[in-house]
Amino acid sequence: MPNIKRIGVLTSGGDAPGMNAAIRAVVRTGIYNGLEVYGIYKGYQGLIQGLIEPMGSRSVSNIIQRGGTILKTARSEEFRTPEGRKKAYDNLVKHGIDAMIVIGGDGTFTGASIFQNEFNFPIVGLPGTIDNDLYGTDYTIGYDTAVNTVVEAVDKIRDTADSHDRLFIIEVMGRDAGFIALRSGIATGAEKILIPESPTYINELIEKLRKDYSNNKTSGIIIVSEGDDFGGAFEVAKVIKEQCPQYESRVTILGHVQRGGSPSAFDRVMASAMGFQAVLALKDGVRGVMVGSINRKVSYTPFEKAIKHHQTISMELLEIAEVLST
Repeated sequence: MPNIKRIGVLTSGGDAPGMNAAIRAVVRTGIYNGLEVYGIYKGYQGLIQGLIEPMGSRSVSNIIQRGGTILKTARSEEFRTPEGRKKAYDNLVKHGIDAMIVIGGDGTFTGASIFQNEFNFPIVGLPGTIDNDLYGTDYTIGYDTAVNTVVEAVDKIRDTADSHDRLFIIEVMGRDAGFIALRSGIATGAEKILIPESPTYINELIEKLRKDYSNNKTSGIIIVSEGDDFGGAFEVAKVIKEQCPQYESRVTILGHVQRGGSPSAFDRVMASAMGFQAVLALKDGVRGVMVGSINRKVSYTPFEKAIKHHQTISMELLEIAEVLST
């Protein structure tokens, strides 16, 4: 067993609902196992600046239901430099921290991998991103909540779409991955779902809309992932307006509302379990891995593999979406 007595925990990159549940689990599991736990504020930038404070069991009371992250998060260009990482390491040494748990996505794990290799410093990661695009876990922290947020919003938009006979083109987050769009689109009965993983055949979409209109379908929902290869919701709406003027169309960009809000029960439980396992992993000498969940079982994926590969879209869900939207 490695001689780890004090661990640090930070959140980095985009915030995700459930991060606080993970922080809570790390702090309390660490204390239960006789470790001291320090919170590092504002991600890697805070590590460089020395924004480090001890955390006790009571410091994470009443946070499991809160969105965002109590440790704050920030992007850090300075951490990309050897000089910045050296400052970060010096601050860890100054506070006597023997290992770290980092919560975030691709960028977070890239930084963790480089830092660990440079300074031989034990780090374990937790997948905190609403995009669900990390390889090595079925679900990432925040994804379930983000999907539910989209579903709730789209359900309300459909009410007004039906009332006014309007076609709504709704853009959701997912610059490189369409997981949010695909799952929320199926859940809301969207007439079409456009995602980065599948080419957008705009002529087929136009033909479908014309056919729907001829069948007296005068309202509808099109879900567009922001990374769709046609250029996003406004570009899609522009073509629809030109070629299907019979529709009264509107664009809604849901944006950062998808990041916020109280985490779902699923995200709270999963984040708690992952935080628990991350501490045990460090105690057992495991390092340089992302803790995930595959088929409801704990998995460890090396940072390099989690970064280089990406979760793949379910072809079955794609087929379901296509069939049910006819």
